[in-house]
Amino acid sequence: MQRSDFSAIVPVLIVTLSACAVMLAEAFRRKHEEMPLGWLGVIGLVGATASSILLWNSHLVGFGVVAADNFALFFNVMICAIGLLTIFLSMGTAERDQLPVGEYYTIMLFAIVGMMLMGSSKDLLVIFLALEIMSLGVYVLTGIKRTSEAGAEAAFKYFVLGAFSSAFFLYGIAFTYATTGTTKLDELGLKIASTSAEPNLLVILAMVFLLVGFAFKVAAVPFHMWTPDAYQGAPTLVTGFMSTGVKAAAFAAFVRVFLAAFEPLRMDWVPVLSAIAGLTMILGTVVGVAQTSVKRMLAYSSIAHAGYLLVGLVASNAAGKAAILFYLVSYAITNLGAFGILAALSSPDRPHDDIRDFAGLGQDRPWLAGLLTIFLLSLGGFPPTVGFVAKWYIFNAAVQEHMVALAVLGVLTSVVSVFFYLRIVVMMYMVDETAPGHRPVVPVMVFVGLLLAVAGVFYLGVLPGRLLSIAASSVASIF
Repeated sequence: MQRSDFSAIVPVLIVTLSACAVMLAEAFRRKHEEMPLGWLGVIGLVGATASSILLWNSHLVGFGVVAADNFALFFNVMICAIGLLTIFLSMGTAERDQLPVGEYYTIMLFAIVGMMLMGSSKDLLVIFLALEIMSLGVYVLTGIKRTSEAGAEAAFKYFVLGAFSSAFFLYGIAFTYATTGTTKLDELGLKIASTSAEPNLLVILAMVFLLVGFAFKVAAVPFHMWTPDAYQGAPTLVTGFMSTGVKAAAFAAFVRVFLAAFEPLRMDWVPVLSAIAGLTMILGTVVGVAQTSVKRMLAYSSIAHAGYLLVGLVASNAAGKAAILFYLVSYAITNLGAFGILAALSSPDRPHDDIRDFAGLGQDRPWLAGLLTIFLLSLGGFPPTVGFVAKWYIFNAAVQEHMVALAVLGVLTSVVSVFFYLRIVVMMYMVDETAPGHRPVVPVMVFVGLLLAVAGVFYLGVLPGRLLSIAASSVASIF
């Protein structure tokens, strides 16, 4: 084993060891003894982030299947940042929600391992294994609150539908191997390119099956049906984690497979993905308007944002490829901030899931109301937040590829989506509190996490150039 091979998997290995450390610490913890288990996860994620930065421009490949190119390292840092923000927002709130914190942090870290592997895998079989590691962790996290019937139901639905999509993905891998004799993405791209003049029907079928598997994970229409129930039934912080981490990991693999290996068949999959993107934006926006549950509303918001990301994937020019990575970062920090505030405000007697629960928040907790307003405006695409810049780059990439209709549809659905974001703002500031009840004290680390998120929203909204340049160079490394 060469040193370079081992170096490529160091970030993943650090997070894996961190998860094992949390698991062992939980096993040896005495009953009712408090241990800073979350900080073990923080140490591991910071170590993985540092090692990813040190590997920048190394272009290593571990064991022939795990890449440490800039694209993989970009997603390593992004997913570690999502994990760090989630852990900060969980400190204090996870215990208050009566979650088993040892299992919670352990499973989250193992899910992050799967997410990191999805972004760095150069083989379809490894992508599938990473997908299952991530998915199994998220299934368990969805139902981790054992006293919640809604959580158990959501986890079961998510597991059944997830297994269904995994079967499609595995069939896609089988058909790909049957027709090309390989599952390695580099070799696959070359073999498809050499026969793209006369595409094999089995290759097209393989591509369709893989597309179904990815569309399920990113919550694209018509494979979105799991999203509202899973988001509503899961603990609030788990919802924030899976709405950002799972989406980022799935799009990382999506880009590797379709913009590299299946690029020669672009004329076959672009019309299909264009239709899916349009339907996803429309359904996510229109149905989201009718929701009174904030978590279900954010679930349909997540579906709509998947549609915007698919627009960048369909454009697939240099601007669109970089815009996908930038959009994922912007969506992650904004959405995690919004869910962090929901979790901070929630208590067993007042879950803060109904829009009416936010009545009077502007008077009761003005700083929380202000932060939530910023996050909601960013999700809606208001300047000078990062949400505006991210949507601008996505739609601009579509216009450059003469996909004006898709860009116009994206702008129109963004305008409509502002309605359900501003409903919460109106409720916080313009409606007197009608359901009095105790709002819990916000833990210090949750406050730190929210400040980091809002700083990212404004910094990337005002000075996006540096991150966009890094994103462009990162995505270029896979071609």
